[in-house]
Amino acid sequence: MLGNTLAGRYQIISNLGGGGFGETYVACDTQLPGTPQCVVKKLKPQSHDPHTLQTARRLFDTEAQVLYQLGNYQYIPQLLAYFEENQEFYLVQEFIEGNDLSHELTPGKVFTQAAVISLLQEILEILEFVHQQKVIHRDINPRNLLRHKIDNKLVLIDFGAVKQITTNFVTSQIPKITVAIGTPGYIPSEQAMGNPKLSSDIYAVGIIGIQALTGLSPEQFEHDADSNEIIWQHQANVTPEFAEIIDKMVKYDFRDRFISAREALQAIKDFSCGSNSSSATLALAPAPALVANHQSGNISSANIKLFHPINPKVIAIKALTGITLIGTIATAGFFILDAINSTNSAALYKQANTLYDLQRYEDALNTYEQALEIRDDYADAWNGKGKALYELKKYQDALVAYDKSIQLQPGLFLAWRGRGFTLAKLERYQEAISSYNKALEIQADDAEIWNAKGEVFSQLKQYDDAIQSYDKAVELKSDYPQSWYNKGKLFHALKRYEDAIKSYDKAIEYQPSYQNAWYDKGNALVNLQRHQDAFNAYDKAVQIKSDFYPAWFSRGNVLLKMGRYVEAIDSFKEVTKYNPNNYQAWYSQGWALHQQQRYEEAVDSFNKATAIKRNDFQVWYSRGNSLYNLKRYEEAISSYNRAVNYKPDHYESWYSRGNAFLNLQLFPEAIKSYEQAIKIKLDFQPAINALNQAQAQLTIPKDTTKPEQIKKEDSGVTSNPQNN
Repeated sequence: MLGNTLAGRYQIISNLGGGGFGETYVACDTQLPGTPQCVVKKLKPQSHDPHTLQTARRLFDTEAQVLYQLGNYQYIPQLLAYFEENQEFYLVQEFIEGNDLSHELTPGKVFTQAAVISLLQEILEILEFVHQQKVIHRDINPRNLLRHKIDNKLVLIDFGAVKQITTNFVTSQIPKITVAIGTPGYIPSEQAMGNPKLSSDIYAVGIIGIQALTGLSPEQFEHDADSNEIIWQHQANVTPEFAEIIDKMVKYDFRDRFISAREALQAIKDFSCGSNSSSATLALAPAPALVANHQSGNISSANIKLFHPINPKVIAIKALTGITLIGTIATAGFFILDAINSTNSAALYKQANTLYDLQRYEDALNTYEQALEIRDDYADAWNGKGKALYELKKYQDALVAYDKSIQLQPGLFLAWRGRGFTLAKLERYQEAISSYNKALEIQADDAEIWNAKGEVFSQLKQYDDAIQSYDKAVELKSDYPQSWYNKGKLFHALKRYEDAIKSYDKAIEYQPSYQNAWYDKGNALVNLQRHQDAFNAYDKAVQIKSDFYPAWFSRGNVLLKMGRYVEAIDSFKEVTKYNPNNYQAWYSQGWALHQQQRYEEAVDSFNKATAIKRNDFQVWYSRGNSLYNLKRYEEAISSYNRAVNYKPDHYESWYSRGNAFLNLQLFPEAIKSYEQAIKIKLDFQPAINALNQAQAQLTIPKDTTKPEQIKKEDSGVTSNPQNN
């Protein structure tokens, strides 16, 4: 897998590990600025029979939706994408940089009770959210808890639900639903028997608590021979009250445990509050009415309510003057409201980003707008709104959003960048360049912007500037296939075909599945008359994308040039399979059939072409030639008439029309046609010869007239269709 690119986007960098049901990799997203890293999980079914694959797809889709929902939470990696390729299933998630908890829970290291309380609270707060979504993780263990390098907070990874998808793919026709999942030492008995509960996750958290308090690994724990309960307190410095909570978390019988993370978390919080109550003084909770009164200037000491914890050890503060207390509470109230607004808008913004990454642009737009309803000064959310509108092709609205973002935060690189892309779509190229330049002042090493500048310069026909921009893009990112391809297209337009091929080859080197690069390389090779090489390039393009009908069409045409008519016909059939209204393909197929003397089939193909495009003289002319060779002269004349009607100066149609009349012994009409052909092309010797023959027939008495029939191969000059 290393070096492979999945879904045309995620390039595998390294292997994180795996087992019998799949592998986990670090990848980079080649379609985002800076190619950020992500985690790709390949979930491989153990059987590929139709029933198993159908079940796999259903479970995969269901569980991906669950992961997407869970990823909206701050301390769970976001689901970025999920897809199927080659009957294998892939999840793409946010990459979390940091060390897992096993680096902290080292053998022999004993945590204090206070540190363990803090640790368990942090884990249970994440697990509370998971359980609220009716999801059982089923593999809580230190290796699945990462300490984020950025904020030092724990992040829960590798959900058991994902493992359920993989383990359900068995070879029998009836999928096995109840399976044992988890890490030995952290699995309670009911989970080991394939019947996990929410409290099964609580058991695993309790094991982590004992591990931290004792410095022992789970396999070193003692168990009571009769009850199978864990014996551990004698090896830890712990209060009886907290030990009782841990014991309840790890009860052998799940019915004796806390039923959910919320219940366990509340027990620890209650214990923690009681143990720290001697230092508690006062809890202030201003009611919303208090803030409103303050805003209107009508506040008095009667509005103030002080809330004390119900604990006899609380020491209440009494010596506060009314005015000082009012000011403190009112200010705190504003801070609280601001904090809530900031938190809510940030959560919505993060959710919108996830929707955007999943290409659910309408949903993303709505969610960005919800964030802005809470905070209309949220520059990042305005930028996000601009991104979503851009993807929805609402470019004018996107431009307004980007401008708002820049007004709020003039140095926001992404907004300047997006503004440039949008202006380019609106064909406001000079303004686009100005925006790109502004973005590059902030961040000069963005290869995608340099590439975009090259595209705009190409539109402005400033070719030297365009080439310099593409060169800068690949200088910053040598493996940037889009820039190499764009550079090749520019050289191609300038008829610098050798240079174009070199650039296309670079694009292909870094992205071997780049079908457009293969296709355009073939076009450049045709212009150099390198037909076999062109065929190879077109053939590669259609191998990569079987419904790539422009490549099939060009493949057929280059086969015509090489006289390989049977293969050409097959290529044109592929075109019409994927694009039935492609009249050029029907015409070219007819021409190839004509060369194979398959005239009836040729006429059928020409009929398909004329039904799509009535006024193409070339198709009518070629149709007439096939009919002529079938000796259906009157029908042939009708086709030639249509040809000269659409192109009166087409001397070949006049000549062939004359031939058909001659074979019908209609000599005056034949003579008129030949004369018209010669009038258009004075030195057209076949028409001159035929005219002489027709005139000679007029001098022979009617009863002995028997014209020499024009040979079939002389019926007309059937032009080779052009290669597009």
